[in-house]
Amino acid sequence: MLKKARQPLAVLCVIFLMSALLLACGSNNGQTEAGGNAAADTTSNAAASAAPSPEASADADTSAAAGTQSYTDYKGHTVEIPVSPERIIYSGETYGDLVALGVQAAGYPLSMGEGQVFEDKLAGVEDVGFPINLEKTLELQPDLIIYAGTDEADFEALSKIAPTVIFNTFGPLEERMTELGLLLGKKQEAENWLEQYKTSETAMWEQLKATGMKEGETASVFTYYPGDRLFVMAATGLSQVLYGEGGFKAPAPIQTLLDEGTGFLEISMEVISQYAGDRIFILTPVADEAKQSTDALIQSEIWKSLPAVKNGNVYTQDIMKTSADASTREWLLTELPRLMGGK
Repeated sequence: MLKKARQPLAVLCVIFLMSALLLACGSNNGQTEAGGNAAADTTSNAAASAAPSPEASADADTSAAAGTQSYTDYKGHTVEIPVSPERIIYSGETYGDLVALGVQAAGYPLSMGEGQVFEDKLAGVEDVGFPINLEKTLELQPDLIIYAGTDEADFEALSKIAPTVIFNTFGPLEERMTELGLLLGKKQEAENWLEQYKTSETAMWEQLKATGMKEGETASVFTYYPGDRLFVMAATGLSQVLYGEGGFKAPAPIQTLLDEGTGFLEISMEVISQYAGDRIFILTPVADEAKQSTDALIQSEIWKSLPAVKNGNVYTQDIMKTSADASTREWLLTELPRLMGGK
């Protein structure tokens, strides 16, 4: 299994740029490391505390008058931040969350947005690079920095430029959006978005069940990583949508991974039948080597023997279009029915 210990954002993003496999993953305690690359899972860390610290509560009137509020991030830093920040640096995986709230950052690592559903919303956003460029960040004069890395040295350096919070971009969607609502002065917008998303999600499942999806059907998500490494996805990316309330069930081995909070697991092709559901979703990787591995799998007798394959219940989607951010999740509510022929 892949290691559940959260790694520095640097490792995660290097992996992202190689093949985007870890793009939607979260981190947790207890996963093992695969090939020296970090894996993260979506349910590992609690979202940052929404409530100010006792000290901040005592000075609430003063802070409000000054247009600031005390915020304690999920790593325990209590920071005075603007109530309504106007120039935000966002360095993390789920920029689509900001887009869903109608917010444009002043700076963001643009390489992380390439091929994403929200890529067209990045016009006018300055590239702060990865690893984050301190000189460029200073130049942009932010009043708030939202940073996904956990390195204390990075936090200290960024904090000298502007109020900085470490944000769990791998947390569950509802927790992320709620916390961003607090951080960005968009509390009501976040609540409205979550309510609308829930309504749309319910409508999507009703639509799919009306066009052939059976109660209790299972689904699986697989993808390849360079090095001929096959992964089954659990608490991450597209799986977060598929296994949502009212959606597909997870095959027993995947349910075990979900219960453990595991983002994904490397498996061998020989055991794929143990993880294969009634419907299979294949995520097309970025790297050519991984694409070749995917083609080899599809041509194999093991693959052809799977019930989902025999029944024509296999669907292919670009891995870059299955991230965990709010904008992608919203897009998938329309894309899934199209993909499954239930439009």
